[in-house]
Amino acid sequence: MNKEKIILVIDQMAVTMEKQKEFLTELDNVIGDGDHGINMARGFSEVIKKRDSLAKMDAGDMIKNLGMILVSTVGGASGPLYGTAFMKAGMFLKGKEEVTFPDFLEAFACAIDGVMARGKAAEGEKTMLDAMLPAKRAMEQEWTISGDGKKSMEEGLTAARKGIEYTKTIIATKGRAAYLGERSIGHQDPGATSFVFLLEAIASQM
Repeated sequence: MNKEKIILVIDQMAVTMEKQKEFLTELDNVIGDGDHGINMARGFSEVIKKRDSLAKMDAGDMIKNLGMILVSTVGGASGPLYGTAFMKAGMFLKGKEEVTFPDFLEAFACAIDGVMARGKAAEGEKTMLDAMLPAKRAMEQEWTISGDGKKSMEEGLTAARKGIEYTKTIIATKGRAAYLGERSIGHQDPGATSFVFLLEAIASQM
């Protein structure tokens, strides 16, 4: 994926967050602060305002700066978590003009490590990690088998969507949702859901 395609991915992320903001906010109304969709849409709206300057950067700096914008403009836990994810991925990709699928897998692993460290969270706690980690495993497995990036992404998306369904079955132990205890069962995690929307945006340019 070259820089032009990365910009198109960012455009798609912004369009999707705007389109899905009410749905994400409805999910967050039930088990969170009720602002996840609004915050994500606001953050990517600010990213688009800086689109021209981002386009002049190498792939790594482009993604790192995207993360910095999200940290400064997205409220709640989402800003620091998503911002850290993009910044860590961008730091790994620093200096690259193009991103290969192995590059993407390594950058994604760095993003996950950043989320886990920043959120002090692990898989099984009803967070975005319940979609991110299954996606990572599925993509790595398919890449090892076929070496086909598009197919690997499709497998990752399938696993991530299953991760969203999994979050409906478990008790939240992180964030505002943790206060609900067993009442959080039956509701999907907004962060896992927004992650899948972002992963779909990446897949759209592969």
